[in-house]
Amino acid sequence: MIDETAIRERYEAMVSRLDERGRRLFAAAEARTAGYGGVSAAMRATGIARSTINRGLKELDARDVARTIRREGGGRHSLTQKDPTLLDDLRKLLEPATVGDPMRPLIWVSKSHAKLASALRDRGHSVSASRIPQLLERLGYRRQVNRKTREGAGHPDRDAQFEHINAQVLAFQAAGQPVISVDTKKKELVGDYKNAGSDYRPAGRPDKVNVHDFADKELGKAIPYGVYDVAANAGCVSVGIDHDTAEFAVNAVRRWREIMGRERYPTANRLMITADGGGSNGSRVRLWKVELQKLADETELTISVCHYPPGSSKWNKIEHRLFCHITQNWRGRPLSSRQAIVELIGATTTKTGLIVRCELDEKPYAKGVKVSDAEMAALNIKGDALHPQWNYTISPRPRQASG
Repeated sequence: MIDETAIRERYEAMVSRLDERGRRLFAAAEARTAGYGGVSAAMRATGIARSTINRGLKELDARDVARTIRREGGGRHSLTQKDPTLLDDLRKLLEPATVGDPMRPLIWVSKSHAKLASALRDRGHSVSASRIPQLLERLGYRRQVNRKTREGAGHPDRDAQFEHINAQVLAFQAAGQPVISVDTKKKELVGDYKNAGSDYRPAGRPDKVNVHDFADKELGKAIPYGVYDVAANAGCVSVGIDHDTAEFAVNAVRRWREIMGRERYPTANRLMITADGGGSNGSRVRLWKVELQKLADETELTISVCHYPPGSSKWNKIEHRLFCHITQNWRGRPLSSRQAIVELIGATTTKTGLIVRCELDEKPYAKGVKVSDAEMAALNIKGDALHPQWNYTISPRPRQASG
C-alpha cells in the first residue's frame, strides 16, 4: 500500500526549494518509486496534475533534457486561486447544521461527489465531481463510519459498583469459588442468509445466500445464551430456539454447571454471577430471581449476583472474551442450520486457550410469566449494603422435613 502521507510530507519539506521543473521531477520520482498506482498517489499527495507527472517521467527517462523553466507565475492557476470562495462554500455544505435548514440543500442526503459538485454549481462555481476529492482533502475531510462511544448518562455510583464487582470477583477467586459472566448474544436467523464478514473460498465461488432476510418459519431464530467462566477462560453456550426468558437464562447456567462447572469446582458451595442490568437476566426481572432460587435449592449453592450499571454492558467479561470470538469465527459463513450454529460456536478457540462447549436447547419457554408478591416473599434473598437492587445473594432454602 502506498503511503501518500509520507510523499506529502517529503514534498512539503522540499517544495519551497524547488522550481517548476524540480517539482515535476520530484513527483515523477516518487511515482516511479511507489510502483503501480504511483502516479495517482503522487498526484493526490502533491496536487500536481497527472499530465505533468507523466511529463516528468519522460524527462527522467531522457538522457539530455533541455532545461526549460516557465516564467514565474506561468501555467494553469489552481481552481481555488481562480475561485477564492470555492473552499468556503464547500465547507458550509459539509458542516453540521440544524436539520431542515432551507439554506442547506444537502442536509437530508448523502454527500456524494456528484451532489456536492452540483450544489456548488448552483452557487455559481464552475467545478466538476472529479475535483471534489482534492478539495475535500484540503479541508481535511474523510469518509467515516459511525462509532459507538456514547453510553448515555452515567450513574453516579457507576465507579463504586465497578469497584464492588471487582472486589467480589477477587474474593471468590481467592476462595476457589466459581465466577461466571452471563448474557444473551444477538439472535441469529437460521438458514441461508448473509452473515457479516468474509472468509476464504475459491475465487469466483462465494456462498450463495437468500436475497431477503425473512425468517424461515420452520427454522426461525437461534438464541445463543452464554456462560463464561472467568478463571478457567471457558465458555458454555446454550442455543435456544424459542424465547429468551429468565427461565432459559437460568437453565443455561444449570447446563454450564452440569457440563463444566461441577467437574472444575467439585467442592464449591458458592457461585458468583456478573450480568447486565437488563434483558432476561435483568436486575428488575422477578422471574430471574425465582429461577435462581430454584437453582440454589437444587444445587445447595449460595448464589451471589452483581449487575453492571446502566449503559455499561460492554464491560461484562463475556462480551469481549467469548462473544466477539464467536462472531469472528463464523464471519462470512451462512448459519444454515441449528447444528451448524452449535458446531461453529463449539469450534471457537483463541491463542489464550479459550475453550467453548455448545449445546442446543430445544425446550419451549413461555413468555409473560407473572411472579406474584407471595412468590417473591418466599425467596431466601438478601441485598448487599451497596445498591441491593444490583447486588444480592440467594441462599438455598431449608429442605422440608418429610413426614
